Amino acid sequence: MLTLPNLLTLSRIVAVPLLAWFLWWPGWPAGYLAGFVLYCLMGITDYFDGYLARAQGTVSKLGVFLDPIADKIMVAAVILLLVSTRDTSPAVITGIHQVAALVILLREIAVSGLREFLAQLQVSVPVSQLAKWKTTLQLVSLGGLILGGGLPAWPWVQSVSLAALWGAAALTLVTGWDYLRVGLKHMD
Repeated sequence: MLTLPNLLTLSRIVAVPLLAWFLWWPGWPAGYLAGFVLYCLMGITDYFDGYLARAQGTVSKLGVFLDPIADKIMVAAVILLLVSTRDTSPAVITGIHQVAALVILLREIAVSGLREFLAQLQVSVPVSQLAKWKTTLQLVSLGGLILGGGLPAWPWVQSVSLAALWGAAALTLVTGWDYLRVGLKHMD
């Protein structure tokens, strides 16, 4: 159970509070830069936990269960912190851009519920290539927004990252609809 891939997955979950602490202080660019480094390390462990599990033949039920949860916890925490405002500084994701963030959060919750429902029916829904692109764009956009918080003198980083967030939201709607269509076939 405590294989290296599972430990890497668990490390992502354990690192979320530290990441949240770094992002809690929007007026602290050094914290955002440290958060960006941690976020990148979490992304690297996400890649290697799956790669190592497959390469070593140690894919486990625990890993299959925890990996998507770790991803969703990380994404939800980052979105919530980048949308929130605190006493001294504005949010990184503001105004109409919060709609894109909300679309991503709602899809993550809906698809998780749908997968759970379909699992009870023993229906597997494989991850599509488009969903993998959605995840990549989503993670890059959130990483860019964190980096933009650490580099306030480079406003183009945030602008490009917000555009990528909208791209991820668009792909989120498309892939969410794909999953819903599959799910509707199995509902009474």
